[in-house]
Amino acid sequence: MSYSINPIKFEVIRNGLGQATEEMATTLRRSAYSTNVKTRQDFSCAFFDRNVRCVSQAFTQPVHLGSFIRHVPKIIEEYGANNINEGDMILSNDPYLGGVHLNDISLVAPVYYLGELIGYVSCLAHHVDVGGGAPASVGSFREIFQEGVIIPRIKLVKNGQIVDDLFRLVLSQIRSKRETTGDFRAQIASNLTGMKRVNELVEKYGVTEFFKYIDSIIEYTDRRTKNEIKKLPKGEYCAEGFVDNDGFTDETVKLKIKITINKDGVVFNTAGSDMQRRAPVNSTFAQTFSACAYALRALMDRDLPVNDGFYRYVNVVAPAGSVTNCVHPAPVVGGWETHVRLNDLIFKALAPAMPDAVCAGTKSMQCHSGFGGENHETGEYYCFLETLAGGYGARSRSDGPDAVQSHGQNTENAPIEETESNYPVSITRYELVPDSEGPGEFRGGLGLRRDYTFPQEVTFTILADRDKAGPHGLFGGESGSTSVYALKKNKESHEIPLSSKTTVHLNPGDVISYRTSGGGGYGDPYKRDPLAVLHDVVQGKISIARARDRYGVEIDVKSKIINKNATEELRDGH
Repeated sequence: MSYSINPIKFEVIRNGLGQATEEMATTLRRSAYSTNVKTRQDFSCAFFDRNVRCVSQAFTQPVHLGSFIRHVPKIIEEYGANNINEGDMILSNDPYLGGVHLNDISLVAPVYYLGELIGYVSCLAHHVDVGGGAPASVGSFREIFQEGVIIPRIKLVKNGQIVDDLFRLVLSQIRSKRETTGDFRAQIASNLTGMKRVNELVEKYGVTEFFKYIDSIIEYTDRRTKNEIKKLPKGEYCAEGFVDNDGFTDETVKLKIKITINKDGVVFNTAGSDMQRRAPVNSTFAQTFSACAYALRALMDRDLPVNDGFYRYVNVVAPAGSVTNCVHPAPVVGGWETHVRLNDLIFKALAPAMPDAVCAGTKSMQCHSGFGGENHETGEYYCFLETLAGGYGARSRSDGPDAVQSHGQNTENAPIEETESNYPVSITRYELVPDSEGPGEFRGGLGLRRDYTFPQEVTFTILADRDKAGPHGLFGGESGSTSVYALKKNKESHEIPLSSKTTVHLNPGDVISYRTSGGGGYGDPYKRDPLAVLHDVVQGKISIARARDRYGVEIDVKSKIINKNATEELRDGH
């Protein structure tokens, strides 16, 4: 840099911009109507400078934030910066304009100070419904037109006022109008908050100083990212895997990743992955970029700030027309399953070179649960959506956490009380799945069970995966359990297995059960501390039989005390 930088002023401005985006997130969450946004935090916020470089991000959803880098500049470019005036906000969810799937809708607003363009604030929210062939807009569709309303880029707010005709046009395509209206208005409030906070910083330091420190913030991240890349082991690393099915056939969806690390940077190449399908398993380029960006960031110093200075080092090669870079009109709603599975493959590929930096296989699926219908009490059409947690992969020094979101999914739990208060549903079971962990010296996390019972007719969609193959283990660790999706009809005792990608019509009293996969284990299970095995047995996480058969630990049924002699015999014979 050719100019001097005051380190105190640098930190004040850098943290001030970070706080601006965090306050945007708080405003969005507290103003939203839907459980998915206000409680589960399925949204993201960011600030871009006047050159549309990402400067700061809220600590929200990495799966969104990476795609922002593609989507926001495209929105500005396509609409034309000269056509976006003070008081305007541009709306878009177009997957082929740098977006991901139609539920994720971005709202971008310019920030002006005394008539001069300073930058752009943007927020993205996963709207619980955007129309299409099933409630919550998730399901197995053949083309994107079946997935919901496509918003290319429209000026939703002009001169500070909502453009009513456009707003009504968008809402007319959507089932849950009241919640969606509230969530859109929450996004507007979020952007207004960001504009106010950025203006306060410019007011305090002046336009010239503000721009100077924006440059320095990005350059600072650039330098640190270069240093972090230097620490990574040089070479080529490959892995292959698959999505279990595409929603229409039982044929697996092949995924392949090659990671090249050299002195110039890191390249992620997905060549060799399957061509795109007329099925909900296609990832847009922005989605694939987001997966790679998240994985690279996870390998670096935890306090590295994320902005354009980092993202410029994320190099992705993904052949057009493949499941990792689909082209119009491929359906994209289930591309998140491909996205998260790529994260697993990246860490699997790097495991031999970075055994202490990666984890075994995780749940690695979004695991959407979506349902909706007419509420007989209110006469209002409702939609509900959540993504369910599962087992995280074990690491070289610790067990995988039980029932958490994985790989870029930073969403929270939808509490039973809130769900039952707002929607006609009962959550009859919500618990860990015993014996679902991948055995290892360090075990994988346990999966999650969640059962839904409905008092009235409803349309229910499962959009998930992992029902064929559980998350992989590492270095002698075993795979975690597969997922189970099942329907139990009212007053019947037996379960009907369901596909991981299906939509069903339910009658009153019917039950849908999710049992998500456990995480993969790390290291030889027979090397696990017997006391740790006993602890899991006492807590009900694994059975006594599993302790003996998979860990070589004999535990007395009545006393729940380790039989040391029998354990030694079991392990000696292993």
